[in-house]
Amino acid sequence: MDRAELIAELQSVLSRVDELGERVRKLSEENRSLRQQQEQLVGERSALLAKNEQARTRVEAMIARLKSLEQHT
Repeated sequence: MDRAELIAELQSVLSRVDELGERVRKLSEENRSLRQQQEQLVGERSALLAKNEQARTRVEAMIARLKSLEQHT
């Protein structure tokens, strides 16, 4: 392999390394974004579960009151 071929091959390898570096950067950015979305969704889920529990507690209390009223009439 002569010098020109070696230089061409090195340039090709460097180009590929640059492409891979860019791909790693994009994947890291995407991963960060997905982790943020996951954290947000986990927080929203937690809030919805809490609201659901509050609603269930209120409904159970209303049912208990209605049963109590029913027994007194």
